[in-house]
Amino acid sequence: MTKVIALFNQSGGVGKSTLTLNLGHHLSRRKQRVLLIDMDPQASLTTFMGLDPVELDRTVYNAIVGEEPLPIYPDIHGVDLAPTNINLCAAELELVSTLMREMRLRDTIEPLLPNYDFILIDCPPSLGILSVISLVAATHVLVPIQTQFKAFQGTDLLLNTVAGLRAKANKTLRIAGFIPTLYDGRTAQESRTLKAIQEQLSPLAPVFEPIPKSIAFADASEARKPLVLLKAKHPGVLVLMQIAKALEKMP
Repeated sequence: MTKVIALFNQSGGVGKSTLTLNLGHHLSRRKQRVLLIDMDPQASLTTFMGLDPVELDRTVYNAIVGEEPLPIYPDIHGVDLAPTNINLCAAELELVSTLMREMRLRDTIEPLLPNYDFILIDCPPSLGILSVISLVAATHVLVPIQTQFKAFQGTDLLLNTVAGLRAKANKTLRIAGFIPTLYDGRTAQESRTLKAIQEQLSPLAPVFEPIPKSIAFADASEARKPLVLLKAKHPGVLVLMQIAKALEKMP
C-alpha cells in the first residue's frame, strides 16, 4: 500500500520543505518510487527542486481547483514532483463553496497510487483548507518541530487538529513521528526543549533523532540539491537516512 505522508506543522520555518526534498531523495536511494507534492503556495519545495514557480503553466492548483490531472515533473534527483506557485493561494477562496472540497487532493492522487511507494506532501504553515485537504489525503502525518520552547508550545494545537480530522474526515490517519529540527545542542534551552519533546511526545509516536542546525541545508537548497549530493559526510545526512529507513518499516 502506498504511504501518503503529509509533513505538517502550522508554524513556518521548521524545515518542512527541506525535509520533504531530502527524505524523498533518501527513499528513492532505497529503491522506493517517490512523488513529492508541493501544497504550499510559497513554493519553496518547487524552487528547491530547481523549477521556477513563475514560469509554470500548470501546477497543483489546476488539479485541486480545475480537477485536471496532477501535473508531474519526472525524475528530479530520483523523485517525481507535482509543483505549485502563488496561484494556489486562490484555492483557499475558490474551494469555500465547493461540495466535498476536503476530498479534492485525495481524489486527485488516487489514480496515481499504483505508481508510487511513497507520496510526500509538503503542507503550508497554516490550519487552512490546503492543510486540511492534505491531511485528508494522507495515510500518515509527519511533524517537524523546531527545538524552541515557543514552537513546542504550539504542538497542542497541531495535535488537536490531527485528532479532529481523525475523528471525522480521515479516521485512518496515523502519526508517523516527530522530527526535532534546527537543533543546536550547544544551548541549554534547546537541549531542555528536545528532552521535553522526547518525553512528552514519544508515547504518541516515534521521536526521531534531531536534525542539526547547519548552514549546509541552506547551501544545498540554494544549489537545488539534496544535502547528500552536496556534502555526503554531513552529520545531518545520517539522520535523514535513519528516518527514511524508519518510514519504510512503519505500518
